[in-house]
Amino acid sequence: MSRSKDRPGRGRLRGWGGVTGMAVACAVTAAVTLLPLAHHSVGPAGAGASGGVATADRARAEACTEPEASLPASGDDGPNIDKIKERGKLIAGVDQNSFRWGYRNPESGDLEGFDIDLVRAIADDLLGDPDAVIFRAIPTNQRIAALENDRVDVVVRTMTINCKRLEQVSFSTAYFQAGQQVLAPKESPITGYDSSLKGKRVCSAEGSTAYEALEKKSFGALYKDDFDGTERDPDLLTVPNQLDCLVRLQLGEVDAIVTDNALAAGQAAQDPAVELKGKDPFTTEYYGVATKKGSDDLVARVNKVLVDYRAGGKDSSWMRSYEKWLATGLPGITAPPAPKYRTD
Repeated sequence: MSRSKDRPGRGRLRGWGGVTGMAVACAVTAAVTLLPLAHHSVGPAGAGASGGVATADRARAEACTEPEASLPASGDDGPNIDKIKERGKLIAGVDQNSFRWGYRNPESGDLEGFDIDLVRAIADDLLGDPDAVIFRAIPTNQRIAALENDRVDVVVRTMTINCKRLEQVSFSTAYFQAGQQVLAPKESPITGYDSSLKGKRVCSAEGSTAYEALEKKSFGALYKDDFDGTERDPDLLTVPNQLDCLVRLQLGEVDAIVTDNALAAGQAAQDPAVELKGKDPFTTEYYGVATKKGSDDLVARVNKVLVDYRAGGKDSSWMRSYEKWLATGLPGITAPPAPKYRTD
């Protein structure tokens, strides 16, 4: 789609303290490309299904009606778990620029957030040490590739479970319920995922469910870059990392963002000049821990970790993490989503 040649000036940075805020945003985004390079000597992350996806898996993906249904929980070991134990480290693909989910604390330099807590719980179960983790920061559009290329054992990065992705990776049971929503400046005439988006420049991350939603129904919004997916792609409306959309919005280069409400709430907390538009999310989605396709032993073990993580009601590890990281921006959640298991 075409874009206006008259771009707003870069002086329109909203929130985050002007130039200082922009420097922070750029530093965070740039760090994503640096963290993985520190651990090249570790070797492949683990074994996946040999010989490609089994016929049964293909049939299940094609007949997908309940993508959140995962393998029954199990505490048994297997080939993928054995590799992690031999290595002595869990390699986890995470985000480090999603505030309250997976982000680098600027004071301590540590990765923190709701997803990070879950990674540590998995490492504690597998290796007896919540710190036995190598974190690899990966862009939104590289989550599946990181698993397919054995760069990570698991991806814990606000990754929505859906039928399309089940053709490429395996998922745990759901650990969080979210939904797509519009984020825009408070003074914007945009009212939500509706006709108010017509003619507006809307940003989303490449490979995200937000982009898929815009492909299905855009309300006349401009959401696709010229030369999208090629070397000439300007990465203005479709970007590799979801946080890049917030930077574009702050610069006035886009008018709105479509993303998970869970992520948007964290971005609104970062920048008080923006807000969620529309009363409720326009989709219902569930986050899961992703593994390489066919890593059944690891999926079942993660599901066992999630059983323990959810247990205890208001005193569960899940609720404690929610209260610490998410309750301010996403209030009113009283329990994690209930697990669903496959019966075939």
